Amino acid sequence: MRRQPLRQAVPWSYHAVIATLRPVLMGVTRRDWSGGENLPQGEGFIVAGNHYSEVDPVMLAHFLVDHGYAPFFLAKSSLFEVPLLGGALRHLEQVPVYRASSRAGDALEAARAALAAGRCIAIMPEGTLTRDPDLWPMRAKSGVGRLALTSRAPVVPVAQWGAQEVLGHYARRPGNLLKRPVQHVSAGPPVDLSDLYDRAEEPRAHAEATRRVMTAITRQLAQIRGEEPPDRPFDAASRPEEPEV
Repeated sequence: MRRQPLRQAVPWSYHAVIATLRPVLMGVTRRDWSGGENLPQGEGFIVAGNHYSEVDPVMLAHFLVDHGYAPFFLAKSSLFEVPLLGGALRHLEQVPVYRASSRAGDALEAARAALAAGRCIAIMPEGTLTRDPDLWPMRAKSGVGRLALTSRAPVVPVAQWGAQEVLGHYARRPGNLLKRPVQHVSAGPPVDLSDLYDRAEEPRAHAEATRRVMTAITRQLAQIRGEEPPDRPFDAASRPEEPEV
């Protein structure tokens, strides 16, 4: 599809990244995209996606940018401390997520402000690459539910598949890009959370909202893969963490 113009002003560095990366992605991948009509217009919204490859945020961003939306990701605060990368993330106005610290609420406030300004906030609710051996979405953290209920912004579930052909699960070397692997990205309708809005400060409501979002993402992914997902999502808390290599 022809890229649509961005619907909101973004830093010049954002345009520079698009101009650099998009031609590369167009050259090394093919695209099977659907559901663009489910992306809200004229208001801020949350995009929640599955996470199974280090490059799948790039593929998700490609999908959103080509539909005219500049995504602003919630990223681990440690990435903002990396030389050069941290400066780039700050200039791109991405949102740092602080964990287990007194600043943990800062990301929530920053994300709510961005949503109120009409921006698209992109989140990978699992918080890290899925531990599910078949790369299905695993049980997620409740941050997306908390943000959704306290902001009342629409949450669009987006499933993607194919990024593992570009860079495998925990791989450090790319796959065979001469094959131009297909990137499947599908956006579903916003998840109905309206019955939970009056419980916006309750952790149980955050957990329920998150469960609904992840169920919608998994349903979208099952359609892409043509397979049945597990009866229950993998729970990383029930097993020892695998080392990240």
